[in-house]
Amino acid sequence: MIDTISTEIAEGEERIRLDVADGIAELTLCRPEKLNGWSWESTRQLGLLADRIRFDPAVRVVLLRAEGRAFCAGIDVTAPGGAITGGSAAERNRNYYEGIRWVHERFAVLARLPQPVVAAVQGYCLGFGFELALMADVRVAAQDAVFALPEAQLGVAVDAGGDLRIAREAGAGWAKFLALTGRRIDARTAERLNLVQQVVPAEELEAVARSLAEEIAANAPLAVQGIKRAIDSYADAALPAALDRVAMTAALTLTSEDSREGYTAKAQRRPPRFTGG
Repeated sequence: MIDTISTEIAEGEERIRLDVADGIAELTLCRPEKLNGWSWESTRQLGLLADRIRFDPAVRVVLLRAEGRAFCAGIDVTAPGGAITGGSAAERNRNYYEGIRWVHERFAVLARLPQPVVAAVQGYCLGFGFELALMADVRVAAQDAVFALPEAQLGVAVDAGGDLRIAREAGAGWAKFLALTGRRIDARTAERLNLVQQVVPAEELEAVARSLAEEIAANAPLAVQGIKRAIDSYADAALPAALDRVAMTAALTLTSEDSREGYTAKAQRRPPRFTGG
C-alpha cells in the first residue's frame, strides 16, 4: 500500500488534477493511457484535493471529469502497492479491513463536500469508477457510457458502497441485480434507473456538464449547500453502518482463494472456478 501519510503529489505522478476558475473546481482523472484505472494512490490524491476544495471560498461547485475515452475502467491491477500483506491470514484480513475503511474515509471527503459535485461520464465507468461517479450529486453521461459493478465476477465484494448507492437511487432489487450479476448497462438504462440525470451525445458532454455546473454556481452558496446537506442527511441516514459492513465483507473476499482465482482467470481469459473458500 502507498504512503498514506504524505500530503504531497509528486510531479508526474498525478492521478487527478485540480483546476479552479470562475467558481468551479475541476477534478480531472488524468491517466487516459490507463483508462484512468483506480489505485490506492488515486484514493489518496482524491482525499487531498477534496480537502483543498472544501476550504476554498472561491469554489461553489465541483466538476468531476476524466480525460480520454473512459471515465474510469476500474482498479489498475498494475499499480504499485496493490496487494496488502500480513504475517497471517487474520492479520492480512485486518489490514485489508483498515485499508478499505481508509478508502471510505477518503471518498467521504468528496461525497460530503459542502459544494455540489457534478460528474461528466464517458466510456467505461466500471467498478471503482462507477462507485466514484455515484458519489457525485448529479451525473451527466455521454451516450457511449457503460456502467457495471463486475466485482462478484472476480470473487470480491463491491468495495466502496456503490451497490448501497444504487439501492438508494434505483431500489434494492436493481442494486442486487447489477451487483450480483456484474452486468453492464448503457447510459439510457442508467438514466431510466435514476443513476444518471441526463444523457447527451459524446461531443456535447463537456459543454452540457460545465453549463450545469455554472448554473449551480450562479445560485446562492448558502442555500445550495444547505439543500445538499438536507437531502444527504435524509438519503444517507443508514449509510455509515452499512459501509462498515461493506469494509468487512471486502476484507474477507479480498483475502479469499476465490479472489485469487477470479483475478487469475481474468488474466488467463478463462471462466473462473469458484469454490467458496
